[in-house]
Amino acid sequence: MFVQIIQGGLAADRAELKEALDRWERELESSAEGWLGTTAGVTDDGTFIGIVRFASVEAARRNSERPEQHRWWTETSKLFRGDVTFHDCTDVDLMMDGGSDDAGFVQVIQGRIRDLEGLRAYLRDMDEQALRGFRPDIIGSITAYHADGGFTEAAYFTSEAEAREGERSQPPQEMRDEMDKMMAFYEGEWTYLDLREPWLSSP
Repeated sequence: MFVQIIQGGLAADRAELKEALDRWERELESSAEGWLGTTAGVTDDGTFIGIVRFASVEAARRNSERPEQHRWWTETSKLFRGDVTFHDCTDVDLMMDGGSDDAGFVQVIQGRIRDLEGLRAYLRDMDEQALRGFRPDIIGSITAYHADGGFTEAAYFTSEAEAREGERSQPPQEMRDEMDKMMAFYEGEWTYLDLREPWLSSP
């Protein structure tokens, strides 16, 4: 899987951007070979983030090279203020069920990784069933690793209310110890972007 992260401050009303994304689905999706889906939304402070999944780098490149795609982005980019940043990610991991168009709330987490190989080895051995039992509100997640050592993770929840309730739950000591081990693979603080009304689409 290949993931492109698109992020920027919204200058227009979010309804205008939603209509632009809907227009892409109506007019361009059918010819976007290899497109697997999009998770997008706007935070309370007006930050847009889109996580677009393709089957491969080649499929994403063919999509971006289409004249109709170029025209669509030229118009859509006018809805942002300042620069829009892109991260092209060839390293992608799924946890549990990955993403879901049925999610009622998506939290995007961004930060930096100290030891990627160690983290991925740790995650491969993680007891997902124990996590499911403790946090049934978590559907799954998609994590895309940036070329510069950063990461973007989209965590999918059944609803924001259930996610907040889950956050307040005290995990068992064994699970807390495992979480402490996992945090050793990261560095610095994390940034959280809450998509209270996520825009979720797939073929």
